[in-house]
Amino acid sequence: MENKIKFDLDKMGYQDIESMKLIIDAWYNLPDRDIMYEGTGFNTMSGYVYIALENGITICSCFGQEVEYLVTDYDTGEEYFFETYEEAEIKLQAL
Repeated sequence: MENKIKFDLDKMGYQDIESMKLIIDAWYNLPDRDIMYEGTGFNTMSGYVYIALENGITICSCFGQEVEYLVTDYDTGEEYFFETYEEAEIKLQAL
């Protein structure tokens, strides 16, 4: 697996770049770091900077705030945010 991290810095402000640094640090410290194809980016509508992992967990942050771990229930569209990766893993297994 080839992991590529790509962000369009031209669309990002100072706080967005802070978020980018936070999520890259969080990603680097994970045991499973496989990134989805085209799985990094910046959502200009929500302000979230993200790295989507192959295992279904997304690392995200907005406006330079602490990292959150997102799990999406693709059957219902409901999104769950967690403070730790371990909490996100538990939720992902429960879905």
